[in-house]
Amino acid sequence: MLTSNNKFVASILSLGLIVLAPIANSDSPAVTDKQTKVALVIHGGAGTILKKNMTAEKEKAYKDALKEALVAGYHILINQGSSTEAIKKSITIMENSPLFNAGKGAVFTHEGKNSLDASIMVGNDLSAGAIAGVETIKNPILLADKVRTDSVHVMMSGQGAEEFAKKQNIEQVDPKYFFTQRRWDSLQKALKSDAKQAVLPKDEADNFKFGTVGAVALDTNGVIAAGTSTGGMTNKRYGRIGDSPIIGAGTYANDQCGISATGHGEYFIRAAVTYDICALVAYKEMSINDAADKVIHDKLKAMGGDGGVVGLDNQGNIMMSFNTAGMYRASIDTDGNVTIKIYNN
Repeated sequence: MLTSNNKFVASILSLGLIVLAPIANSDSPAVTDKQTKVALVIHGGAGTILKKNMTAEKEKAYKDALKEALVAGYHILINQGSSTEAIKKSITIMENSPLFNAGKGAVFTHEGKNSLDASIMVGNDLSAGAIAGVETIKNPILLADKVRTDSVHVMMSGQGAEEFAKKQNIEQVDPKYFFTQRRWDSLQKALKSDAKQAVLPKDEADNFKFGTVGAVALDTNGVIAAGTSTGGMTNKRYGRIGDSPIIGAGTYANDQCGISATGHGEYFIRAAVTYDICALVAYKEMSINDAADKVIHDKLKAMGGDGGVVGLDNQGNIMMSFNTAGMYRASIDTDGNVTIKIYNN
């Protein structure tokens, strides 16, 4: 029978990747006061993602990016690192990729700027941190976690959050760092469309109305952590803030359940999506998959909201639920099984 560490090695080999950091010795003594199984699930946004509009090269690029983020976070978990560190690692990798609508790949506001939001929550103590509307933070998820650990607040925004970042030695960059040509081109298309339409037409191959990245992890201590990071909506105006930095809407974690969301934020806020799913798990004793499907496919859809969620429960059961044509998603479950998918199949 494969040990958890050997299972991890098999999973890495199946991904075709090499991990250079040391893996814990599978022959080492068992940890008596910790669970041994860990799990990680990530997403890179949901929306009108159709295979017919995706080139083979582009599909491979997305899957490779998801693999990199998944393996990096999971390697932390399998070496008995915390779920918080694991999700930060996975999310920062996606924030550093121009493929996803977060960090480097963030979309542009109506004014031609990149405005970033992020949040993080840890389930065992319900600690949480969030930032919104920052324009110089290279990795917003790291600043959100500093709000959680090094302040008495839960959410900071704009210039105040950036001032706090300086005191916390969080890396800041020139706003030009976030410029990507395809995001700029997307803004130009949006500006030419209906003045009342805040996003690109739904038939765009890369509809990042729902663009967000996120991760949820379970560590060897049985602690669940969840995090989400986004550049928001293409052509957003008036300082608009979506669900991603809002605890209970875009991110939520407790001792039974952790969720990260991606979708039309206005609906996710009003439906309190991530909290609602965990509440169904806690109070109705529903499975995390059934709870998510009820909220995403029934409640949210009835309101007119599109998007999806990923998450897991305290047994490591993985959930990926969405009501759109696709969602960039990947996971490694407690048995070491790897899943990497894009389309609604």
